[in-house]
Formats: sequence, C-alpha cells, structure tokens
Amino acid sequence: MNEARLPAVDCDAAAALIEPLTELVIRAGEAILAVNRVAMKVEGKSDGSPVTEADLAADTIIVEGLARLAPRVSLLSEERVHLANPPYKDSLFLIDPLDGTKEFVAGRNEFTVNVALVTHGVPLLGIVGAPALGLIWRGIVGKGAERLTLQASGLPLAEPIRTRPCPPHGSPWTVAVSRSHGDARTETFIAERGGAVRSVLGSAVKFGRVAEGEVDIYPRLSPTSEWDVAAGHAVVVAAGGKVTDSKGAPLHFGLGRADFLVPEFIAWGDPAAAT
Repeated sequence: MNEARLPAVDCDAAAALIEPLTELVIRAGEAILAVNRVAMKVEGKSDGSPVTEADLAADTIIVEGLARLAPRVSLLSEERVHLANPPYKDSLFLIDPLDGTKEFVAGRNEFTVNVALVTHGVPLLGIVGAPALGLIWRGIVGKGAERLTLQASGLPLAEPIRTRPCPPHGSPWTVAVSRSHGDARTETFIAERGGAVRSVLGSAVKFGRVAEGEVDIYPRLSPTSEWDVAAGHAVVVAAGGKVTDSKGAPLHFGLGRADFLVPEFIAWGDPAAAT
C-alpha cells in the first residue's frame, strides 16, 4: 500500500494509463490461466470466500505493475485489504485480481480480472478482463467504452460498445443474474418486471454484457465488495449506462464504508430507466 497521493487523476491522465493497465490485466489473466485448477490448493478466507494461487499470482502482477506505472496513487486489492487506510478522497486503484473465484474453482470460464481507477469516490476508468473468454471490456467515463477480443496472432481487436435503450412497453427485459449469488430482494425486483428473461452469468462479466448492450439491467440488491463493482461501474457508465442504488442514488467507493461493502446496486443499460 502506497500512502503518498497525487491530486485526483483526471480523464486525460486516465487515458494515458489505459493501455498499460490493459496490458497488466492481460498478463494477470495469463497467470490465472497457467494455474492447474485440478491440482491447485484452495483456501478459505476469514469471510468464507475462497482464495487460490491464481488469485495471488494475478494480485502480484497488478500491484507490482501499478507500483511502476503510478507509484503515488493509492491502491486497494481484495488480497491486500488488511493494508487499507481509508478514506481515499483523491484517487485510488480498486483491484479484484480474480473475481468469480468460485466459478474458477468449479472449472467454468466466467471469471474476471477487475481494475478500476476511482477519483473522489467515483469510478473513472474500468477494465474487466475475462481471460478464459478472450474478452476485455474497458472504458473511461466521458470518453467511451470498447470491447477487446484477444487474438493469439496479434493485437487485440477493439470495437466500440454502447448500452441499449430499455425495451419498449410490453417487451421483456433481459436481466443479468448471478450463477453463484442469489437473494430474495433481487428476485422480487426481477419478478416485478413481468416476463423478464434471465441471463445467468458469473463474475463481472455481467457488467460487460450490460455495457455492450446484450442485456438491459444487472441488479444486485444484497451486499458485495467495492472491488467487485468499481471496474464494471466505470465500464457501464462509459458505455452510456448508469449504476445506482435501489432508490436511484449514486454509489461511492473508497471512502471508508465498513468492510468496503456496497450494500446494493443496479446497473442500468438505459439511464432513463433509473429515474
């Protein structure tokens, strides 16, 4: 954890960082894929969630890379939360080195590497890499978002992405729902949108699907951690969407909320639907 802090990072500075940050996410993803999921050791953390050597390898790559790229910007990683010293009022990197560890351990492909740059408590830049899917979603708020398709024989193929308008009256919403985490409040919210079509997904892939206009909305009305949300938040907003709590209020990150928990959120593809 680096205690020295710069003034808040702006859009132009974030734009200069996005390529080297993307390279870090790619390298972290490669390290995860190199781990033998059959032979690896899985340990439990104090909150009951699993951690593996893949989580730790990705964490090391990202944290060491950030120390070189932006040594005076604070960082908070899921695997280093014991070093946290909130509040982070200026700029902060929020990192989940392996989001969806349960998916990874189960042998599924919907796990991600999440890196966000938060400024004044609001996600400004987000990168969500899905190494087993060969995809990266990234964006800078105010500058747009794109999806990268990783290719073995060259540079990633980049295409702009944008969220889609909410369905016309009477048409069903497509709702991203978690494969591993369900709760009664979220189920009620979905049921209130009659005929909703569920898209069952793991990890922050759900944010990516909202950002690229494949699904309309991603509600999670139970607590989750800030590092699970911040990168996807930035990508969805950069792509034209909005992320709020259930009352339509904005979310804030890094400011010292107990255990760095986000009590609830809804990622809306169409910001008009959040009002």
